[in-house]
Amino acid sequence: MLELRPNCECCDRDLPPDAEARICTFECTFCADCAERRFAGVCPNCGGELVKRPVRPAAKLAQYPASTQRVSKAHKACA
Repeated sequence: MLELRPNCECCDRDLPPDAEARICTFECTFCADCAERRFAGVCPNCGGELVKRPVRPAAKLAQYPASTQRVSKAHKACA
């Protein structure tokens, strides 16, 4: 099950579970703006494709909530 991380690891923008977020296969999570403008759809951590994060249905979100642990990493493009 995806963690649904709560923030963009580049700009630290809040990403609620229904946000337009992008993820790679390792669940690195970015807002759509950073993913497209800063990284051209390629994860700066692993080199994998950044794709639209799926939205968890509300009933399942209540049972399986999104992560609250924020992840931030220093990337050259984020400076």
